[in-house]
Amino acid sequence: MSTRIPLAWLQLTESKGRLAVAVAGIAFTVVFSLVQLAFQDALYTSVTLLYSHLNADLVLISPRYQCVVSTDNFPQRRLYQAFGVEGVDSASALYMGVMQWKNPLNRHDRQIFVVGMKPVPGVFDFAGESDYLPLIRQPGKVLFDQGSRPEFGPIVELLRKDGTVTTELAHRQVEVAGLVRVGANFAADGSIVTSDTNFFQLLPYRGPGMTNVGLIRLKPGVNAATARDKIAAALPPDVTVLTRQGLLDREKAFFASSLPVGLFFRTSVLMGLIVGAVIVYQILYSDVSEHLSEYATVKAIGYPDRYLFWVVLQEALILSVLGFPPGVLFSWGVYEIARSATLLPIRMTLIQVAAVYLLTVTMCALAGALAMRKLQQADPVDVF
Repeated sequence: MSTRIPLAWLQLTESKGRLAVAVAGIAFTVVFSLVQLAFQDALYTSVTLLYSHLNADLVLISPRYQCVVSTDNFPQRRLYQAFGVEGVDSASALYMGVMQWKNPLNRHDRQIFVVGMKPVPGVFDFAGESDYLPLIRQPGKVLFDQGSRPEFGPIVELLRKDGTVTTELAHRQVEVAGLVRVGANFAADGSIVTSDTNFFQLLPYRGPGMTNVGLIRLKPGVNAATARDKIAAALPPDVTVLTRQGLLDREKAFFASSLPVGLFFRTSVLMGLIVGAVIVYQILYSDVSEHLSEYATVKAIGYPDRYLFWVVLQEALILSVLGFPPGVLFSWGVYEIARSATLLPIRMTLIQVAAVYLLTVTMCALAGALAMRKLQQADPVDVF
């Protein structure tokens, strides 16, 4: 029993060098697209790392709030007013700022993101709350984000070795007494968490009267959306009320639409697909040109144009299947290198892989459709 080999496969494998170039071009496009999507996902994930640890149903921010490192502030009395609304169980404040951190080993200064909070249970869901809250209640003691970049110094290693690390923050001596895990992001390379009292000692010009982010916890059974509307109606327009998820969505939207970095990632993916489409088109166009007489012969013996078009389209789809797996595998290696170098939450998701494969198939199909125009020149008369 004979096995029928598709004509499209025979056409592609006739020139092994051309096939290798096409597969390499598609693999490059896949790697480029996956890496860009991974960095975009890391951007959106990383900028919400801090807020994802909030134990809050609703949040209050200033209408001039832009992102986590550009929050502006609002009067703290709005928190007390919100606390008076029916259904509210508790209200607390977060104070944020960027300060100078001194690497305890090389004494180099570097900016670090600092969060001040009232040292009471339930503000964040960091592990070991019962251990670190008593520490930051003490003057001059802070918690270091163990997901920070190494430029801040080997704080984790020093802390585990010596039990404490003394350095300078905002040109004042502080003691790192414990660790939390937030993670580096595109907006901040590292973070410090401390009490509100310590925060104001580090930044004397800041006072508790102005808050960066207000946290509202609701009583059990209270609907967050309904409570948000009630609080918004009860407060002046100098504060914006959001659900916790609403704050996360707003943060992602800011980096996606208000900063050029989001546009850069999307444009890069598009450019990569265009480059891949051009490569595939050139390969298929050359293949059709070299076999134009054969295609004319096929037409002469009665095969319709749609059969020839299907052959070219099959070649495009075969190229997408051959080029995609090596592109995915190579992307894994790039991910590991980038994750180690940046400490960003770079990951490959099934949605990313599926999206890139669909884009790859579409890219190859469009390239094949353009190459099909050459088939119109396959005139059976040329055979004779």
